[in-house]
Amino acid sequence: MDWLTAENLIAVVTALLGVLVSTGAVWYERRVPHQRRVGYRVQLDTAIGNTAANGAPTGPGAVVRRGFFDASPDLSDATLVLLRIENDGALSITREHYTDGDDHGLTVEFGGRRHVKAVVVTAPDHPRLLSHFPDTWTGPAEGATSILLPKVPLNRGSHYKLLVLLAGGPIGSPVTVDGNIAEGHVHLNHSTTPDDKAPVFSRAARTVTVVLTVCVVALAAIIVREQEPPPIGCARGTLTVTGSTAFAPVVRELARKYEKDCEGATVVVEAHGSTAGIRALAEAGAKSAEGSPAVVALSDGRKPGGYPQLRESMVAVSLFTLVVHDGIPVDDLTLDEIRRVYRGEITNWSTLVPGLDQPVLLVSRDAGSGTREVFQRRVLGRNEPAHSSRDCEHADDPEAKVVRCELDSTEQVLATVARLPGAIGYTELRSGSGLKGLHRVAIDGRRPVLEELGESGYPYREIEFAYTWGEPPADSLTSSFLTYLNRGSGQDVVRTHGHLPCATPKGLRICGDG
Repeated sequence: MDWLTAENLIAVVTALLGVLVSTGAVWYERRVPHQRRVGYRVQLDTAIGNTAANGAPTGPGAVVRRGFFDASPDLSDATLVLLRIENDGALSITREHYTDGDDHGLTVEFGGRRHVKAVVVTAPDHPRLLSHFPDTWTGPAEGATSILLPKVPLNRGSHYKLLVLLAGGPIGSPVTVDGNIAEGHVHLNHSTTPDDKAPVFSRAARTVTVVLTVCVVALAAIIVREQEPPPIGCARGTLTVTGSTAFAPVVRELARKYEKDCEGATVVVEAHGSTAGIRALAEAGAKSAEGSPAVVALSDGRKPGGYPQLRESMVAVSLFTLVVHDGIPVDDLTLDEIRRVYRGEITNWSTLVPGLDQPVLLVSRDAGSGTREVFQRRVLGRNEPAHSSRDCEHADDPEAKVVRCELDSTEQVLATVARLPGAIGYTELRSGSGLKGLHRVAIDGRRPVLEELGESGYPYREIEFAYTWGEPPADSLTSSFLTYLNRGSGQDVVRTHGHLPCATPKGLRICGDG
């Protein structure tokens, strides 16, 4: 009986209880089929105008609440309603699961209130949900008594809210949401609040719960294994991520983590520049006969015009920086000095550093680079001078004012600036750390500091966009990886590489400002 140890006994008991629980769960799963469900509930219903305390119309002898909008006749009896709409079912909901036949998916009715004054979509579970509300969608027309909502795909647990300004009725009037869902339904749900009555467990249920918890805790104390759970919503297949070379280090690390967490998934990173990535996505989409191809293009800033089929989502705010060779004792340049250097008016560092006789060498990115496009738009205010050198050291054009070469990637720019005395270039912020032979340069005394984004006015920054061909299916690898990029550990990786995730409160504000 050597096997009869405390560890093995606890493991056997835990396993037996687990079998019983699993058997019960399987029985429940077979007995209760999975359904798609859209749940809704009113989280706020309050008067903001002159309204009787009991919700009845004002009149002689009524107790009246004094509202914020008493001076406006149209809003004297106004109310504010905050409505939460969510997927509280077991399955994801796509646009195709809304079966009303029109271009709207759900209808919100406000019984007893004459008309809707205004509506705002707010507090989405994920910023990408807002992209399903077209730019032309402004809610109902003036005087409408209902709201027609578009067909918004919702993963399990995803939600958004409507803040609605109403006029012409008392608070507490019924609010209903209707719509037809394939293999599912729309229903009124409830949240657990401190005022709700807690569920009552039977004595047997409490006993089983306590015993199972004690066994699990004891077994965990004996065998401690720290393991991060896999992310929710893993998908299988192969995904290609292309575009920005500046954001490529983030994507490569996330690809490794996703492949480790999600068995059966392969994420291939092919970074050749923002514009090249957009073109590759457009070509893949045009050739695809099965909807959205498994390709994501990342771009430093918005895509160029002429690609109406591409759908965008904001990923992060990226900081960029100028870098110079360590032999140039320059720590700060004004915008005017930078522009004079890139116009060819300053061709020797002696103009800025008296006594230093060293020609200026401009090491730039190719024309398809998003990093270069951001530099030209936000720092130079114009295009860079013409390409004049193939080796970045000697001018091929004797009439060129300054030696300037173009390279294919951020890594090539950094290596070349570190190798050539007098060289100056630009890079994404984190890529410049840990490299010898070069250093960052402040602009007008301001430095690229992630924590100071939005306050310092540092000019060389841009929003990183992710593009797909149309809207990928909610259960696709494309959708899953973008969710992984924008949540949880994905946000930590983005921060580690010197970017601010758009999905954070501060990032949401800065990304929204553009």
